[in-house]
Amino acid sequence: MHLLTGATGYVGGRLLRRLEKDGSAVRCLCRNPEALGWRVAPGTEVVQGDLLQPASLDVAFSGVDTAFYLVHSMNSGEKFEAEERTAAHNFAVAALKAGVRRIIYLGGLAHGAGLSAHMRSRVETGNILRASGTPVIELQASIVIGSGSASFEMIRALVERLPVMITPRWVNTAAQPIAIEDVIDYLAASARLPATGNLTFEIGGADITSYMGIMREYARQRKLRRWIVRVPFLSLSLSSRWLTLITPVYAAIGRSLIESVRNPSVVLNQAALDAFDIRPMGITRAIERALGNEDHSIAETRWSDARTPAAIVSALPKPGAHLFVNKQTTRVPVGHLQAFAPIRRIGGRTGWYFGNVLWRIRGLIDLMMGGVGMRRGRPDPETPLPGSTLDFWRVESYEPGRRLQLFAEMKVPGRAWLEFRAEPDGSSTVITQLAEFEPRGLLGILYWHLLSPIHEVMFRGMLRRIADAARHPEIHDPEIHVEPLKLRETEVIR
Repeated sequence: MHLLTGATGYVGGRLLRRLEKDGSAVRCLCRNPEALGWRVAPGTEVVQGDLLQPASLDVAFSGVDTAFYLVHSMNSGEKFEAEERTAAHNFAVAALKAGVRRIIYLGGLAHGAGLSAHMRSRVETGNILRASGTPVIELQASIVIGSGSASFEMIRALVERLPVMITPRWVNTAAQPIAIEDVIDYLAASARLPATGNLTFEIGGADITSYMGIMREYARQRKLRRWIVRVPFLSLSLSSRWLTLITPVYAAIGRSLIESVRNPSVVLNQAALDAFDIRPMGITRAIERALGNEDHSIAETRWSDARTPAAIVSALPKPGAHLFVNKQTTRVPVGHLQAFAPIRRIGGRTGWYFGNVLWRIRGLIDLMMGGVGMRRGRPDPETPLPGSTLDFWRVESYEPGRRLQLFAEMKVPGRAWLEFRAEPDGSSTVITQLAEFEPRGLLGILYWHLLSPIHEVMFRGMLRRIADAARHPEIHDPEIHVEPLKLRETEVIR
């Protein structure tokens, strides 16, 4: 039995599919099983548990032979570093207690002094796992190239959108990028190695290059002519903010990526080539494959699948009291499936039906504050699958034709939810739209009351246009923004 953590993330989601394809018995540990239930094949177990709550881990580790540790936050700060230490310690203790034969951990590859907080955390996690006494195989990977990876989406956006690029020194740091397919091959093969103590393998692709080299190769394959101007004075903070404006990667992720490439990530120890029958592809082939897969409308997994700190906080119980609520209700003379159709398509290319310019402004403000903004869109334009992103929301719960609940990952002083329900009532359907906010301190209370008039206009207008789209689906193309609505056409029950 394999235990997989991080199955909702970019690498973990792909490893899950590989293990299932290989016929392995897999159990996934997840804070919110509903976010993973639609991803797993029949026979794969999903167990609820939290690495920060040791008492929740016993069931997950029972009968496990190999445990994959693919949990890592791309955020910074003492709080997140402390939580990662705690999570790794709890995982290691639970593995030893259950008699797990081997732990497989995907870390980062970097050499030299002055490692970033992100890379220091990766190193420390490996040390904590090894100190447990359970044999550990650690794979230290350089830049990962694949459709949907943060690095590749950042590179793609920069090269596609900027004919002239002003680049800082960090883009010339030596690296040995590795294709996501090769990373998955190494992880899967590690489970078949004899468990003979702790082993560490540096893994990279066939070529040594840099972010500059990756961008040049991307431009060559896309037949784009780009001019690159090198400057020495762009700070990490300024670079991450610039990436936030140009690419879909938000500031916290961009800063972690930039800080990590200050140090070379080149394979110095070639032991992996001896231990594994794997010959990683070069950068040309890796980009070719990433481009081919990136052109699909839905990537297999994406960097944004991994949950932000806000989404992790969403796992805490919703309070029964002390919630501010904006509730809007309307009745439409159609069946509940037709009434729910515009709801399940909300966000992304469809937009939010009312005040889309204001939604985009709110997203830009969030980006400038270091939040996720609106650029993540939604991976599936038709079905809001639990755990997937939806602009600056994340789908928390989805009942086809009945209910959609979203959790806000934008920067707000508290926790916010947006819920839609479609309840049949005879020959018609009652649509309920519920915005809930749990304030954090006085700032949260002021935030709600100051924005309450705007929320009232936005939420009422949004429900009116959702109702109109439900009544007249032949008029409203789900791929474009809904046309303006005459307010008298829909009765609103307050």
